[in-house]
Amino acid sequence: MGKRIVIALGGNALGKNLPEQMAAVKHTASAIVDLIEEGHEVVVAHGNGPQVGMINIAMTTLSREDPSHPMAPMSVCTAMSQGYIGYDLQNSLREELLNRGIHKPVATILTQVEVDPEDPAFQHPSKPIGTFMTEAEAEEMRRRGNAVMEDAGRGWRRCVASPRPKSIIEIDAIRALVDAGQVAVACGGGGIPVFQTEGNHLKGAGAVIDKDFASELLAEELNADTLIILTAVEKVAINFGKPDQQWLDRLTPVQARQYEADGQFAPGSMLPKVQAAVKFAESKPGRTALITLLEKAKDGIAGKTGTSIGQ
Repeated sequence: MGKRIVIALGGNALGKNLPEQMAAVKHTASAIVDLIEEGHEVVVAHGNGPQVGMINIAMTTLSREDPSHPMAPMSVCTAMSQGYIGYDLQNSLREELLNRGIHKPVATILTQVEVDPEDPAFQHPSKPIGTFMTEAEAEEMRRRGNAVMEDAGRGWRRCVASPRPKSIIEIDAIRALVDAGQVAVACGGGGIPVFQTEGNHLKGAGAVIDKDFASELLAEELNADTLIILTAVEKVAINFGKPDQQWLDRLTPVQARQYEADGQFAPGSMLPKVQAAVKFAESKPGRTALITLLEKAKDGIAGKTGTSIGQ
């Protein structure tokens, strides 16, 4: 019997520019349709790190050249990235499905994700985005009300908060598509960050949401059986890059939390993936998270590879 699967696809896997993305999504679509062909229900979420940075650079450049155009809010940049990434993904998935004789609609949902305006992350912006600047340019950006940070000795960059997701605004529409047997692309880039204001108004937040945590919430809300978090390695490792490196086939949430406490997983890299996987595994008995390569997703679901995290 097929499973309901949410796949968290990394933004770096989609290339750094439009030509690279168009090539990458064909490879991505093939691996995803392999799972659909086996009878699984699949929902695709994706990152947008390189893409939202590219959009931010373009909008910032426009603002500098023509001050009548204000800088685009991060929520708008994320919405733009959802649109053009979803456009390429849904067309590649549709083409691959039809090439295999599978007639299944594919649709991208422009997805807003609610965050808490009191989230401590807003007091400590930590995610660098966009182009590098000189210190003088960074000071000008700071005067315009934006947080900046020095990034690894390479220059200054704008930085934004990364709050945790609270709820998915369009979850009912996403669920309706999945229940109807369609393939949904949702929560792109972690979702467009918004928070509730007076009445029913949703206001965009100057932030980016980690796509792994947004994908985990999506998987919970859709009552998925499995959350697949794709990364650049086939399995999770402890002592990564050291002579005593050890690849892990299976982890319980308790084991994963202990390795986390021991500092085994790098922040901004494997750590959020493991944390999201543990949260999903603990959310309901029988749920399993899998961390692996895109190319190994099919074998991972069959228990042949990847790192499985479950009770």
